Amino acid sequence: MINRIIDICAKNKFLVFLFISVGVLIGVHSMKNTKLDAIPDLSDTQVIVYSKWDRSPDIMEDQVTYPITSALLGLPRVKDIRGFSDFGYSYVYIIFEEGTDIYWARSRTLEYLNSVVPRLPKGVEVELAKDATTVGWVYQYALVDTTGQFSIEKIRSYQDWYLRYALQSVPGVAEVAPLGGFVRQYQVNIDPNKLLGYRIPINMVVDAIGKSNNDVGARLVEMSGREYMVRGRGYIKSLDDIGNIVVMSNPQTGTPVLVKDLATVTFGPDMRRGVGELDGHGEVVGGVVIMRFGEDAQKVIERVKQRITDIEPTLPKGLKIVTTYDRSDLIDRSVDNLKHTLIEELIIVSLVIMIFLWHFPSAIIPIITIPITVILAFIPIQISGMSANIMSLGGIAIAIGAMIDAAVVVVAKPRIHDGTRARLRWERTACHARSQLWLYGSRRRVYQLPNTVQSARGF
Repeated sequence: MINRIIDICAKNKFLVFLFISVGVLIGVHSMKNTKLDAIPDLSDTQVIVYSKWDRSPDIMEDQVTYPITSALLGLPRVKDIRGFSDFGYSYVYIIFEEGTDIYWARSRTLEYLNSVVPRLPKGVEVELAKDATTVGWVYQYALVDTTGQFSIEKIRSYQDWYLRYALQSVPGVAEVAPLGGFVRQYQVNIDPNKLLGYRIPINMVVDAIGKSNNDVGARLVEMSGREYMVRGRGYIKSLDDIGNIVVMSNPQTGTPVLVKDLATVTFGPDMRRGVGELDGHGEVVGGVVIMRFGEDAQKVIERVKQRITDIEPTLPKGLKIVTTYDRSDLIDRSVDNLKHTLIEELIIVSLVIMIFLWHFPSAIIPIITIPITVILAFIPIQISGMSANIMSLGGIAIAIGAMIDAAVVVVAKPRIHDGTRARLRWERTACHARSQLWLYGSRRRVYQLPNTVQSARGF
């Protein structure tokens, strides 16, 4: 079979070069469109259901995690379901079979969640996690105040309400997770002694604040041939708005009891379970850019950097965005390592062939075939949707060694065979000349020739 393939290729050289040229063009196109990443994504197709409720882990397990897990058991193409309960949190991991489309899996999960969410306790917040993977952490930055005029709270507010939305709109970004700083809150610190003096339960204060922070709409009023829209505006915009909310009124005198009569209203930070610190210079606010499932990490990072470059002129004076993690550096070094290995091995093989065989055309064969083989290897990578990462590029670099061995054998074998044939041809000529001299010197007497001459004549 191999001999037939070799014969066909030898007889149809034009078609062979044509097919190789087409394959190289397709390979170059595949190289340009292959996704680049440093870390291979070996995770399964999974959907995470996240629930939040301020309860203990045992209550979260019985009333949230177990009902959600039971309702999702009938999902199609599901391989495994895992539930974890923590204080105030619940995570349900749905692992799907290999090859399942991530967005098909998310839509099926939402369909089944619609039937179980109404049966959960009041106050449980259920949502799907972002469409990212465990290796989606591709970029991280920090907001540094070089002038010292901004507090950590103000920097965090700028990060949450401006910078995060600008980066989250970049194509390929699933989420921008904030890190560090304080989340600003309106805090009402109630005095229990005043509640006892006014005989007001704390639930009444909570309900009054909740009902006062709302806009309402009414019907239209027609006057003099015109229509007037009636609405009530009640959104809280300042601390005084909260302090002037009426909790109740004295039934005898009609005097209102306001929130500021019962509590102190201030700005304050939310509870936090960690801090962000940069190079030992103190606390900073940062963000983590999470890549969407199946995206090209290199291109996503380039888009994020371009967006940061566009945003920097609009930053408040004194704030600076500092890159703390950038995976593109590792990706570039991986690609450069493959290029360096390929060039290095081509030079070594060429020198070896030139030194031992002393034949320049033979050295051209591995110089041409090895790069072509590497280019053709990107075609199945791009078709399968895989990314070119450390493992795949390292495998190509290792395979270059095997290809070099094959190229050296293919080049050296014909040279050795040609040398053997030339040596035998020279021995046959020499033996024939010796026999002629022997016959001439013996005055045409015929003698038995040596075995070496006979073997040479019989060749």
